[in-house]
Amino acid sequence: MHKLLQYTKNNTGDYMLIYIMIFLSKILENTLSTLRLIIVSNGKKTLGSILQGIIALVWILVTGVVIIDINKDVFKIFAFCIGSMVGSYLGSLIEEKIALGYNLTIAAINSNCIPKITKELSSYNIEIINITNHKTIIMISCKRKKTHFINNIIHKIDNDSLIINQKAKIFLK
Repeated sequence: MHKLLQYTKNNTGDYMLIYIMIFLSKILENTLSTLRLIIVSNGKKTLGSILQGIIALVWILVTGVVIIDINKDVFKIFAFCIGSMVGSYLGSLIEEKIALGYNLTIAAINSNCIPKITKELSSYNIEIINITNHKTIIMISCKRKKTHFINNIIHKIDNDSLIINQKAKIFLK
């Protein structure tokens, strides 16, 4: 990395390669950091620790490049910061796509809509855990990937329903 910096300074005078390298490295680091948080919170500690080692390696390399002659080249700081922002956003998008874990959907709906909602959700093999005695609240446990789909079905049938989604931890024996 240091040789690359020397080559760029001495031979081309063009710092663009350094800025791109800093930017891409920070995207990688922050994307992995965001994913690591989600993975650890879902109980995958070993994978989380492996990711942390990679994150630390990327961080030390890119930070070393940024602090060399930082007073003479403040654009490194901008590449570092913008890469951090993009990486955090990208990590969130990727996590949303893989959607690890489960959600518990609690929906308060009109009593007359319960049979229709129950029938519709059952046709998609979505299990309803509980219907209360008042038959106005349903509780549904599902993979996070299905949450938006379930919310859309409920709102299509009962537009005035109140839906609360919450992360759920499933314990199996």
